[in-house]
Amino acid sequence: MDISAVGVIGCGLMGAGIAEVCARKGLDVVVREINQEALHAGLGRVRRSLDKGLERGKLSAEEHASALDRIRGTTELADFSDRDLVIEAAVENLAIKQSIFAELDDIVSDHAVLGTNTSSISITKIASATAHPERVIGTHFFNPVPVMPLIELVRGLATSDETFAAARGLGAVLDKQVVVSVKDAPGFIVNRLFIPYGLDAIRALEEGVATMEDFDTAMKLGMAHPMGPFTLMDFVGLDTVLFIADAMYEESKDTRYAAPPRLRQMVAAGWHGRKSGRGFYDYS
Repeated sequence: MDISAVGVIGCGLMGAGIAEVCARKGLDVVVREINQEALHAGLGRVRRSLDKGLERGKLSAEEHASALDRIRGTTELADFSDRDLVIEAAVENLAIKQSIFAELDDIVSDHAVLGTNTSSISITKIASATAHPERVIGTHFFNPVPVMPLIELVRGLATSDETFAAARGLGAVLDKQVVVSVKDAPGFIVNRLFIPYGLDAIRALEEGVATMEDFDTAMKLGMAHPMGPFTLMDFVGLDTVLFIADAMYEESKDTRYAAPPRLRQMVAAGWHGRKSGRGFYDYS
């Protein structure tokens, strides 16, 4: 199935990025937020990102204008009735996602594919809210979406081959590298590796094995990682790391995903990493 019309639910950091990359590749985009205030902020986020691309020579003036023209905002899910693909990028809450997917049942066309940008919640559980779980698939983008070249596709228990092919085709249109989690397992591919890696680094720091600076340097220079674990967790957001770890532990009860006390304390203190000015490192 060719995808030319895309709907994006949520215009926060991830939703805005998804809307932008789709519009830049010539797709017609409708992005929905819960109210006009949130929509105005989200569309402003898209414009600022496109403006930055123009200033840095990544986009021509014509490409910049065309991308903006292809994005339309709404506060109504009903405006997704003509979309080939709808990508949900709402908050990481199963009940909220299920409510959205249940409502989409009565709105989207029979051929529409439903994607979810979840990084940790079971695709099968999300899909259980719709009468057509075969058309639901995980379409996990990475932040910042216009820069990161990866899409992680996750097949739920009922995801059809047609749905998978359509989602894979979207990856090709967006010039993204696609990796596939063929099993709907906690954390999928990326977070199944990243979360234990980060939590183990925190535990080793708590045990006094080395300083966080030396852990980061060791992984950069010894393993050719672009960032060490503490720099990376600060970049991702410690609140995000904790949320994903808790979701994975709740799903699997695997102690590898049990968050160390230090991580919980830092999040409780508001030390969320780069975005808050303080995490493992001080960014003030």
